[in-house]
Amino acid sequence: MPSNPPYDENGENPKDPFQEMFERLLGSGNMKPGDMPAGMPMDPQAMSMMFQQIQSMMSSTSSGEPINWELANQHARQVAAQKGDASVSAKQKGAVNDAMKLADLWLTDNTAFGEAPVLPSAWARAEWIEATWETWKEMTTPVATSVSKAMSDALTQQLPPELSQAMGGADLSGMLSGAGSMMFGMQLGQAVGALSCEVLSSTDVGIPLAKDRCALVPSNVAEFSEGLDLPASDVMLYLAIREAAHTRLFHGVPWLRQYVLDLITAFASEIHIDMDRIESIAQELDPSDPSGIQDALASGVFSPEMTPRQEATLAKLETVLALVEGWVNRVTVASTANIPSAAALTEMMARRRAEGGPAERTFGSLVGLELRPRRLREAATFWGYVEEQRGITERDSLWESPELLPTNEDLDDPQGFEERRGLLTASDEEMDAALEKLLAGGYEDGRQAPGGASSTGQASADTKQGASGETLPGREPGESPGTAGDDDQDDPDTTRDED
Repeated sequence: MPSNPPYDENGENPKDPFQEMFERLLGSGNMKPGDMPAGMPMDPQAMSMMFQQIQSMMSSTSSGEPINWELANQHARQVAAQKGDASVSAKQKGAVNDAMKLADLWLTDNTAFGEAPVLPSAWARAEWIEATWETWKEMTTPVATSVSKAMSDALTQQLPPELSQAMGGADLSGMLSGAGSMMFGMQLGQAVGALSCEVLSSTDVGIPLAKDRCALVPSNVAEFSEGLDLPASDVMLYLAIREAAHTRLFHGVPWLRQYVLDLITAFASEIHIDMDRIESIAQELDPSDPSGIQDALASGVFSPEMTPRQEATLAKLETVLALVEGWVNRVTVASTANIPSAAALTEMMARRRAEGGPAERTFGSLVGLELRPRRLREAATFWGYVEEQRGITERDSLWESPELLPTNEDLDDPQGFEERRGLLTASDEEMDAALEKLLAGGYEDGRQAPGGASSTGQASADTKQGASGETLPGREPGESPGTAGDDDQDDPDTTRDED
């Protein structure tokens, strides 16, 4: 409980300094409660509480952090608790463990990646919040820094001189920065707390928010199952297979998780703040209505225009998210052939990931980015085509490095991918056969070697280019496609043949 203000030497209870400040600012020093301006509480006790809240907000943080992380975490847990967050029962834990064990067994024949050495977990909503918290901090810090500074600058410009005088020369910029940190923390807590009531697993937003973890959220799975008219055990097993597939992929491709996070933070660090929107929020803020502040932030404060660098980053991010989801979709379909309701669940999950839930959209408005795969179906089709042409091992080998990842062009034209970069996905036997025939003088009639090599035995320029346009090992930057074969000109055998 807050302590009462000390009495002065005359035994009178002086006004709270923030109350005095606002009375001077509003010109209401001699007003009676009934004369208070519109929108201000009339009850003296309510007034006192409001001033205490504002004072607390202004001094809520002195760490210089763009987000009040403690407040955000507490609010997220409160949101989860308000919607119900019972502890996970022993029965629920057993069901999750059984489903995950069967899921790993069924996945074995459908992916080249081995079982990840992590124990499956069953989380309550609050446990999901705690397990994923560090990742939320990493993703939201860049944009929170920009928003906090912009809001602090805008609010400082809006404040009248009387306020600075009433504050006695205090550091208004620092106080307003603290206020922005608190407001952003409240909104982040609201978004993450709401997400905790929707997500089904640790990877439900497309990336493993909890590093090296594998988990389902039984209470959310149960709510998801309601109304589907499907056996709850089928739904649990299907979701377990999806979670295990995600876990295998990200464990088998160690660079992938950080690659995605780096793209997210790179995009967020260059977000442009809509200063007109910030100034509008600053003018319309009502100190007596904290929910109005949250609604204002949730409405979005980001400029719709993106820099060319942001557009390139976003294109990479959307492609890799689609590739992840498409791969998981393909592997899940193959691994759930024995589940009668698998087809219906696959279609439902595809729509769910493509559209996103209310909380996911709220988070997107908060950070200016929605983590949804926009080309999920094309990516699933691509992985299916490569698997049919090259097999599971060659399909999964495309995850070896970012340079090998398919591009948007490849998703549009999987068959063309074979021609553009066939040698990169060719089997050892095909490579050896093509090289042997080339050295023996084959392909003189202009026919292509396996994988799209030309009659000179050289791959097209695209063959040695990665998904990001970087030159891969095996050809120096700027080297022409025919350079590698120039050494044959000095070969004695070649000279005799020409003679």
